[in-house]
Amino acid sequence: MVRTLRLILILAGACALSLLSQPQNRLEDLHGKTILLFTPHPDDDTFCCAGTLALLAKGGNHIHIVIYTNDDKGSYDPEMTSEHLARIRMHEEEDACRILGIPKESISWLEYHDGMLEYANTRDLVEEVTRVIRQVRPDVVLSIDPGTTYVRWHKTDHRMAANNTLDAIRAAEWHLYFPNQLLHEGLQPWLVPQEFYYYVTDKDANYWVNIDSVVEKKLDAAMAHVSQWEPSIHHYRPDWDKADLEKTKAELRAQILKKDGHYVEAFRITTGFNQE
Repeated sequence: MVRTLRLILILAGACALSLLSQPQNRLEDLHGKTILLFTPHPDDDTFCCAGTLALLAKGGNHIHIVIYTNDDKGSYDPEMTSEHLARIRMHEEEDACRILGIPKESISWLEYHDGMLEYANTRDLVEEVTRVIRQVRPDVVLSIDPGTTYVRWHKTDHRMAANNTLDAIRAAEWHLYFPNQLLHEGLQPWLVPQEFYYYVTDKDANYWVNIDSVVEKKLDAAMAHVSQWEPSIHHYRPDWDKADLEKTKAELRAQILKKDGHYVEAFRITTGFNQE
């Protein structure tokens, strides 16, 4: 009897957590809300959730994209310089966002060098992002999932961006974290109502957005990042050869996640203290 009761309580608790994690309104159906997305590089937002962003833009939401690094190192071209690459990646990000319906004025750059984010002053970095959250006061934050295997074991910028954003979300709601922001800037604490994490593992995904209606926009936005793809990553050229473009789009289309026969983007959704 005791064992049965314990099992019932465990199951009830699990169900309660599951219900808490589900949004009152589906992310893709939001209208007129404030959306804040954090991305390690100027391309991760496109590759992870361009379809969702296109749907949010179509719904008249106010989308703010904050990019941690300028992505100034990822080229094999021996003639490329960091300064030139940073400018290229900035313009590619602006082009991709324009395709999705997001103006370049909605993009903010923290301007850290590619691959160097983990060597930034961690206290200053979390304070900087806490300030952004308190300024924007978002209804929804989208950020990279700190739990995904790729983040934990491979990409340093991804790992740092993921954990720093999570720490800043927590700090933003408590007035005793960085009280100078309230004292000198008038920034009130802000409790983020909903968090959606992208680049999520299959086992952790608990929310999927149907992007059938905007999958072409996702592909076009991805193709705007010309320097990230062959052959430009080895020898930069500012535009696509038509054959290369069609081949790359077809390959990317085949990689887009499908669920129940539909193109989707996967997230882990959570509220409160990241309990799910």
